[in-house]
Amino acid sequence: MSGWPVRRTFVLASASPRRSEIVRAMGLRFRVVSTELDEAPRPHEKPAPHVRRLAREKAVAARSLRPSRTALFVGADTIVAIGSRILGKPASAEDAVSMLRRLSGRTHQVLTGVAILDGRNGRVHSAVEVTEVRFRSLSQREIVGYVRTGEPMDKAGAYAIQGGAATFVDWIRGNYLNVVGFPATSFLRLLRRTH
Repeated sequence: MSGWPVRRTFVLASASPRRSEIVRAMGLRFRVVSTELDEAPRPHEKPAPHVRRLAREKAVAARSLRPSRTALFVGADTIVAIGSRILGKPASAEDAVSMLRRLSGRTHQVLTGVAILDGRNGRVHSAVEVTEVRFRSLSQREIVGYVRTGEPMDKAGAYAIQGGAATFVDWIRGNYLNVVGFPATSFLRLLRRTH
């Protein structure tokens, strides 16, 4: 990453341990700020504009919580979508079961919006990464057993590809880290623009 602004402080607007792990593995120094936003889609909002908007809003919210003229504020938001239908985090165990039934035997998209707000000039650079994921057909017993582990409850689409749902996946097309929740490659492309 020679020549990139990796010596600047990053403020990551996410309490997700998975995102922190990925950013830490990239060798970047960062602080975490948890932002509270209404993540519900707006009426008729499509998946890609939805995650882009939320990523930008999280970056802006992080700057208001940790003002700095030199930091880079990073926002990210991940959803699962089947066509134009957005699947966020399940509201209950029943909701998680319903989501997994919907994904069983089908191909869906995982979209992550990433935004970097530059504290020096207020400019926001954003991108959306899309990965296709195909689930094999799941039995009711598998779905209920997985939901009982509690793992799906804070995950978009009610599953963690790096966790217990790894065996649900027939194939993926695109960036694996995007499905985990932070597309490092898209982030690095955005980072170049702040230099």
